[in-house]
Amino acid sequence: MRLAGIAFTYRGARLLAELFAKLKAEGEETEGAVLSAAFKDREGGCEKKGETLPKDLFLLSESLGSWTERQFREKDGIFFIGAAGIAVRACAPFLKDKTKDPAVSVIDERGTFAISLLSGHLGGANELTKRAAALIGALPVITTATDRNGLFSPDVFAQKNGLEIEDMSLAKEAAAALLRGEKLGFFCQFPVNGPVNPELQPGILHRMNLWIGAPGTGQELFSKAAAERTGCRFLKLSARDAVLGIGCRKGTGKAEIEALACGILSEAGLGIESVRAVATIDLKKEEKGILDFAEAYGLETIFFTAEELEQVPGSFSESEFVKQVTGTGSVCERAAMAASGWERSALAVRKKTARGVTAALAVRKRVIQMEWGQDRQ
Repeated sequence: MRLAGIAFTYRGARLLAELFAKLKAEGEETEGAVLSAAFKDREGGCEKKGETLPKDLFLLSESLGSWTERQFREKDGIFFIGAAGIAVRACAPFLKDKTKDPAVSVIDERGTFAISLLSGHLGGANELTKRAAALIGALPVITTATDRNGLFSPDVFAQKNGLEIEDMSLAKEAAAALLRGEKLGFFCQFPVNGPVNPELQPGILHRMNLWIGAPGTGQELFSKAAAERTGCRFLKLSARDAVLGIGCRKGTGKAEIEALACGILSEAGLGIESVRAVATIDLKKEEKGILDFAEAYGLETIFFTAEELEQVPGSFSESEFVKQVTGTGSVCERAAMAASGWERSALAVRKKTARGVTAALAVRKRVIQMEWGQDRQ
């Protein structure tokens, strides 16, 4: 994680330095700052400004507001060492929503309490706070309702499994139903590892249900549910597990690429919503047709060198001519598998060719890991 922290006092600066030294030792990227006011008097044993600034921390030269705004853009998590009220006022102007805000944790300067303040579930603040508390010997303070009641948390479950929540209002409604003691129906397109949570009932329709699958699928289930139970609702957790590998002749247009890509997806029984990225060789970094196609659907573009593609293991449709030109005998299949992660993926549709375009589809072999909630007794 990319982490930032700021201390409001000299004692807090020492605590932040200790915490970040331990987090760095665990492989995290940290940036620590101290308010310059903490070094303007003798409180805490500091005699001169900057004299005993803890290692790897810097004195803040900008306003707390501008520092906080920058961290909200750049970091995954932020620590405030000091009063929670200061942290709240610093963060307030930059709050967007729980799907975008970073994790925010507040720790008092003595390291007695570590409080998960913002983005406890989706942002990971609850887990980050508990982790920090363990490193410095603090008591973690977690206030989210499902955690305090030891219940299944839909948004934590989604975050840990890399799933996208299609409707955040339904996620709140599902959590409220669980707090009222309701069960959720559970419907999943993928294999499940571990016992299903007791709050979930597989294959049984309830007022509120949890559905996990590829975006744009599941319509048969939803239609059946609507016919069998009035008012039946589904919280949909989507898995964007597909990667399109694409190769093409120079100057090929977006329309030709789009036509073959959509045909491949149709063959696999998926929609474009299931695709998370387009992958190809780095020789095509400036290929307008590929870039336009990716931009039109909001897809990430991933480029690989010929050497990187050649290192992908597996059986692929190879072309000696393509290898002479690009350095690899298979662009689309190898690129799709490389971007999808060949260790945990498979080619759902092998190389297809049409109108100067080659394309293949790789899909991750997903297994859903069950999450038993927090603080379960």
